[in-house]
Amino acid sequence: MKTIARAVPAAQSLGRFLRGEMGLSHHQVSSLKPLNAILVNGVPRHTNYYLSPGDVVEVRLKGGPAAARPCEGPVHIVYEDSDLFIIDKSAPLPTLSSVHKDGDTLEGRMARLYPDTPFRPVNRLDKGTSGLMCAARHAHAQYALSALLHTDKFQREYLAVVEGVPSPLSGVIDAPIGKAEGSAVKREVRQGGQKSVTEYETVKSAGGLSLVRLRLFTGRTHQIRVHMAHIGCPVFGDFLYGRESSRLPGRFALHSWRITMEHPATGEMMTFESPLPEDIQRLI
Repeated sequence: MKTIARAVPAAQSLGRFLRGEMGLSHHQVSSLKPLNAILVNGVPRHTNYYLSPGDVVEVRLKGGPAAARPCEGPVHIVYEDSDLFIIDKSAPLPTLSSVHKDGDTLEGRMARLYPDTPFRPVNRLDKGTSGLMCAARHAHAQYALSALLHTDKFQREYLAVVEGVPSPLSGVIDAPIGKAEGSAVKREVRQGGQKSVTEYETVKSAGGLSLVRLRLFTGRTHQIRVHMAHIGCPVFGDFLYGRESSRLPGRFALHSWRITMEHPATGEMMTFESPLPEDIQRLI
């Protein structure tokens, strides 16, 4: 069980303090009320209770068993504490289990290692994408971190090897993305799609390929893959938006190499990096 506590700076209702100062969602507050998990100075209180300055509000966050079927396999955990994990995911490996992915998944591997901790990814990676991702250890951390996504307090940077040489060598792709006609999986740049913004910079080029550094300002499905294909430089080995390659079996040349984020409990800015995998390095 995770417990968070805050001192009250000014008189206000408990409900307002929980959703404002403590950052709990309406759903979280509603689910905690019948469990007597919201306390003021050690006493369970209803959300309409009026707080005084100096009161201490304590919230006991419920845990729960892992939802996925446990499975064997290594997990490279770069960092962990009582609120979150930073995981360096391998590829090809699906992030989440589902009715369509009942085999080996990162969620299943985490269920074996942490059977009493539900897997709560904050940013997800495609099966064919490797690198860093953040997962929360409880619902409050997931809610707080998700609110930071696509802000300066949660920055995600990628490295990719793409076909050809981008022109211009650096820039911002601001092109809406929506579902491709007749496909449940594929996305495309299209009118009426969701706003999607990707910044890119060409690091070097060799042999008809380019190493590109990318930063996401939005989080659409397959965003980098769609945007790079849109400018004529699909990610190398991308079977859906470019051409599959035997040089990268089961994956493509996209890697989440850096995350800079504000810790949801301490407010500390933290940066994590993962080097480009050897199979992608060999391409150029």
